[in-house]
Amino acid sequence: MAYNRKDYYFHKAKEDNFAARSIYKLEEIDAKFRLIKPGNKILDLGAAPGSWSQYASKKVGVKGRVLGIDLQPIKITLSNAAFIEGDIHDVKWDDIFAEFEIAPPFDLVISDMAPRTTGIKITDQARSTELCEMALQIGFKYLKPGGHFVMKFFHSEDFEDLRNQIRKNFGKCEILRPKSTRKESKEIFLIGISYKPKALAPTT
Repeated sequence: MAYNRKDYYFHKAKEDNFAARSIYKLEEIDAKFRLIKPGNKILDLGAAPGSWSQYASKKVGVKGRVLGIDLQPIKITLSNAAFIEGDIHDVKWDDIFAEFEIAPPFDLVISDMAPRTTGIKITDQARSTELCEMALQIGFKYLKPGGHFVMKFFHSEDFEDLRNQIRKNFGKCEILRPKSTRKESKEIFLIGISYKPKALAPTT
């Protein structure tokens, strides 16, 4: 059967005025695990085109803040959100936090980052894992104790290592493949609930 980009969730996102169908993945994750609360501060990695930030913005309300970053421009405007076009490999986080007056720690770090695919399976999986590792390190650095973490991952042999890192540093690790995920996709979502920074090894 041919790949159908404009499926049910594509059309639903258009009808609901969301930037992309991926909104429904975060919505399902949040409904199941109750991660986002009014007044939360959220860091959105790989935010373009902005649907996860749209959802988060609505849930955190006027007293909450959302900070999104992506290599691609994010064209939506939200009163309680700020967006940066940049690369997480070299972004100067302290400067960004100061410029937009959104200081860590964050209640939730979410990552929908995905690599530019090459069609070479092993290369694409390695790039996906690298982005996941970076998202985890950002989460470890900027999450508040008890905060939560959501990360997209393209399933590979690195799954166990990533899951173990989350298990070590959070009270619970959950795995979910949302209903809105395309059937042909190998993506899953790893969810870290209740961050425990004391579990990290001390730096020297």
